[in-house]
Amino acid sequence: MDAPLLQLRKVEKTFPNGTVALRGVDFDAYAGRVHGLLGANGAGKSTLINILSGAAPASRGTIVWRGREVAFKTPAEANAAGIATIHQHIPLAPTLSVLENIFLGRSGMWRHNPGERIRFEALCRDVGYAIDPDVLVADLPIGKRQMVAIMQALGGGADLIVMDEPTASLANEEREIVYQAVRRLAAQGKGIVFVSHFLDEVVALTDQVTVLRDGREAMRAKTKDVDERAIAEAIVGKAVATLDHLREDRAVVTGPELLIVRNLASGDKLRPVSLQVRRGEIVGLAGLLGAGRSELLLAVFGADRHATGEVMLDGEPLPRSTAGAVRADVALVPEDRKTQGLIPGFEIWRNITLPHLDDTAFGRLLTRRETEWARGAAAIEKLRIKAPSPETVVDELSGGNAQKVTVAKWLFGAVKLLLLDEPTAGIDVGAKADILALTRRLAESGVGVIIVFSEFEELLAVCDRILVMRDGAIVAERAASATSEHELVLLAGGRGARGERAAHPIH
Repeated sequence: MDAPLLQLRKVEKTFPNGTVALRGVDFDAYAGRVHGLLGANGAGKSTLINILSGAAPASRGTIVWRGREVAFKTPAEANAAGIATIHQHIPLAPTLSVLENIFLGRSGMWRHNPGERIRFEALCRDVGYAIDPDVLVADLPIGKRQMVAIMQALGGGADLIVMDEPTASLANEEREIVYQAVRRLAAQGKGIVFVSHFLDEVVALTDQVTVLRDGREAMRAKTKDVDERAIAEAIVGKAVATLDHLREDRAVVTGPELLIVRNLASGDKLRPVSLQVRRGEIVGLAGLLGAGRSELLLAVFGADRHATGEVMLDGEPLPRSTAGAVRADVALVPEDRKTQGLIPGFEIWRNITLPHLDDTAFGRLLTRRETEWARGAAAIEKLRIKAPSPETVVDELSGGNAQKVTVAKWLFGAVKLLLLDEPTAGIDVGAKADILALTRRLAESGVGVIIVFSEFEELLAVCDRILVMRDGAIVAERAASATSEHELVLLAGGRGARGERAAHPIH
């Protein structure tokens, strides 16, 4: 057998606060192979990635790169040695263009190197993805930013590419582009470490798989020798319930209309959209990346200053500002949680209770510390957030656990309408069903919900009704009980279930 590109032997990591993240982990990555790395939120995946990419030192253990023992002190050292890492939170420069981000640090003394455009065009052909090189990254939706980050890593010519949740925020069409790029790179002899919570893509893409649980190796196997259920059980340490039970015995929602949207539009990103949501109803938005799903949620929430149209909640006009929406008991869990959903430096309890100061403070000034702390503790228990206590600062949480905090902060107040944008992105299989079941319980209490999922299976599991979006418009409507993943994929792509063109946009 060929020698591995990268070897980690008995690697341990203990943080200054006493948290043990890795407990003697072994890991190999080979040229020309895709190695899947999985685990629940807080299992140690991000810590392992930070160690092999030079972002954090190991407490103990050995790292061997191309047969030589190394200890990368910085990500720049690891990158120079041939290890490129695409992090989950997409660390791009928002004020620079796509072209400038992709070749950032490799342009010499000239910011605009004439050869960059030629290299950019070649990279687009290699990856199979076209994007405007001159658009600012700040103006791109999160899915396109992820593709820019992938192209940035590929542009450096690394021998080992670590992809941390590269498809978590992508729709099916964009995921397939990533899959093709991974397969192409492996065929060219590149080593790939692929971190994902999507078990189907891990089984389809990888050659071998390692599962971490509580900082230890819970599974190491050739992918062909295991299936999704075995991997899921290794991740959580027990049998995992499917989502099917969420669809059982679901009655048709016949309550009064809570939300009425008429001709809501915003420039090129959102054509005139009309819809209704009843009390206790969960309405899903299906569509591919760029279909306008996130833009619709932001417009309803009042976060789009340019949006026009009418939004009524409980028979009254909904204020066209985020502050007004919150006062009207509308909550939004955004897709980009790191910059829009959490306050860095704040503890779990403070992030969770901040939107509800009317309930937890005297006159919104003097806090009831015990009440706030108790809500933080309840959220940790209910959503299984892996943290020592509510005092833990959100910056110290793994990506998935931080996302749980973003969801949790809206679950403890008087919410009438809940807008959820990819609420389970980056969430492990054990917690995903918990969040979906919690959403159903909120709906049963009378809360109206609009939810965006790129995974159509999850839409079918939790929703009562599904609206299909394309090109900023609603093009089809289906009862969740009367459709399938196959039909939704066809409708989102522009064709009906029998191959005909999908219906014209609903206004």
